[in-house]
Amino acid sequence: MAFDPVFLALAVPTVLLAGISKGGFGDVATFAATPLLTLAIDPAAALGLMLPLLMAMDLGALHAYRGRWHRPSVAALVLGALPGVALGALFWRIADADLLRLLIGAMSLAFVAFQLARAAGWLVLPPRPFVRSEGVGAGVVAGFTSFIAHAGGPAVAIFLLRLGLDKTAFQATAVASFWAINAFKAVPYGFLGIFTAETLLADAVLLPVAMLGLWLGVRAHRVIPERVFFAVTYLLLAAAGAKLVADALT
Repeated sequence: MAFDPVFLALAVPTVLLAGISKGGFGDVATFAATPLLTLAIDPAAALGLMLPLLMAMDLGALHAYRGRWHRPSVAALVLGALPGVALGALFWRIADADLLRLLIGAMSLAFVAFQLARAAGWLVLPPRPFVRSEGVGAGVVAGFTSFIAHAGGPAVAIFLLRLGLDKTAFQATAVASFWAINAFKAVPYGFLGIFTAETLLADAVLLPVAMLGLWLGVRAHRVIPERVFFAVTYLLLAAAGAKLVADALT
């Protein structure tokens, strides 16, 4: 991993964006951090760098939204995430860097397409009551995609959006769920060598940026329209996803 000014020029705003998302806009937009970092470093380094930062942000956000989550949803999502993380670890052992780039890029583009379809009214998620089995299923998908790309947010969001939670309950439930999911991932990440001395050094440098983003996000949650924040995020995510797919295929 090239730990140089060019890397920092990309990593600092990317980590700040992830912190703002984690603090105030659900875990969905933190997904953008990994594809953006993968433009400068290989996928394994991007994943290893981001997980300790995400775990630190989880702790801060957990305190900010303590007790405001939907407990049954958290329990179901966390239960499903355990086998999902195990499947992600198995997949990691057979995947190479280009396959990971292709998968991360394809998920990025699919997620942007999904959000655009929702915004245009082409895809409607009608409200429905909490169903534990659906939460567990969403947790399996979230655990797998979170392991290989820190991309568990979309699966969790689709499940939670249908419950009709208010903005703060949605945010708190996502925070509590990913606090546990990211903790599950840390052990296999260590055994698989995804953490390195370089990624941990970068974490030490970027941790203040992550916590600043978290602080900004908690406050922005009350005042910044979600539409503005997500419009910027999706534009960056679409560009990074297209670049990753192109790189993987060529």
